[in-house]
Amino acid sequence: MNKHVCVIGAGPSGIAAAKNLLDEGLQVTVYDYGKEVGGNWVFTDEESHSSVFETTHIISSRTLSQYEDYPMPEDYPDYPSHKHLKNYFQNYAKHFGLLPFIEFETLVKYCERMNDGRWLITTVKNGIESKNIFDALAVCNGHHWLPRMPQYAGTFTGEFLHSHNVKRFSHFKDKRVLVIGGGNSACDVAVESSRVAASVDLSWRRGYWVAPKFLMGKPADVFSHKIDWLPRFIWRPLVHLSLFIRNGNYKEYGLQKPEGPIGSHHPTINEDLFYTIRHGKIKPRVEIEKLDGNKVYFKDGSVGEYDSIVACTGYIIAHPFFDKSFIDYSEGDVPLWLRMIHPTIENVYFIGLFQPLGCIWPGSELQSKIMAREIAGKWKRPGNVQQLIDEELKHPDFKQINTPRHTITVDHHLFRKRLLKQLPKDYVKKERVATETLKN
Repeated sequence: MNKHVCVIGAGPSGIAAAKNLLDEGLQVTVYDYGKEVGGNWVFTDEESHSSVFETTHIISSRTLSQYEDYPMPEDYPDYPSHKHLKNYFQNYAKHFGLLPFIEFETLVKYCERMNDGRWLITTVKNGIESKNIFDALAVCNGHHWLPRMPQYAGTFTGEFLHSHNVKRFSHFKDKRVLVIGGGNSACDVAVESSRVAASVDLSWRRGYWVAPKFLMGKPADVFSHKIDWLPRFIWRPLVHLSLFIRNGNYKEYGLQKPEGPIGSHHPTINEDLFYTIRHGKIKPRVEIEKLDGNKVYFKDGSVGEYDSIVACTGYIIAHPFFDKSFIDYSEGDVPLWLRMIHPTIENVYFIGLFQPLGCIWPGSELQSKIMAREIAGKWKRPGNVQQLIDEELKHPDFKQINTPRHTITVDHHLFRKRLLKQLPKDYVKKERVATETLKN
């Protein structure tokens, strides 16, 4: 009998896992807590797994954000919206016949590895608990669903929420808003809420690299890809120069200078932040010192009064269906080879548990192919996985600042190359042709 694989999640990584497992003739069951395919990209006004806003567009371009096996439609814009992406993922699932294998509105409560190595999976649907046994487990529950909230001295008496809970920006109409953070969500919330709010301040604890979505008429990631073959010591100054020409000196905007070179932390992709600041719609602030009622004291001695604070402070990596004593990646390094393979447990795979300077799904697709081939007996992992993990952790693609957000960073293109080394040469050749087409 073919091996039966449990896939947790029907988001972009989960459906890629299911598709490639089925391609190898394996049995598959996908459990998803939501009502439809798409994960975070299914917008809803309800507070749920979804983390997109009503205005969300992807921050990596279409050509570098599509599955190799299922390109995005040619009429999609350079930066598709969440509506485009929801349709894309759902059409992918329909095209490859995945829907019959997905059990929606099903919570994975507990995953236990049995004495014989198989997995006992406990699920809950409509209040009814079920237990099923699987030969392998693909964990694709994502890492953008459990908000990480900041802690400050004092108490704020207004509304204090995480960006995960922001859905529509009309919520901030005529309010005094403080946004915490300098990442993509923070800058999006600041820009979008400034269209309706009475005032918007943006608090940064450090400087961030902010890149536009377009350079020389091309999507910024496509432009960068054209020069990514250069040695890092040449590539970085070129990127720094192009961003300086585009944005100028950060002091002109009242913002801190970025700490470290490009790549030392996740760059923020935003076309409107500098424009909105210089038009007086967003006021930059430094790090928060303390809270007191509706007042916020900042570390430069300034004070502001607010109705709402929005913390855009990232997410905690969480796998609540595992005992923490068994697997817990919520803090510190994530010791997985190729960001997917556990050092000692050979039948569990983490698909999409990485944060590229680029898009997750193309890498998830390649991870899924490696996983499916191993379970089908067509690929064998090396015997020194722990050593390979140690090497990856010791030599990351970018030397980044030490924060929880930067524990799973990879470079989009370098990571794909590492994954492709584990796949057949005919797939590598196919990938090379697609890459050359993109460069031209």
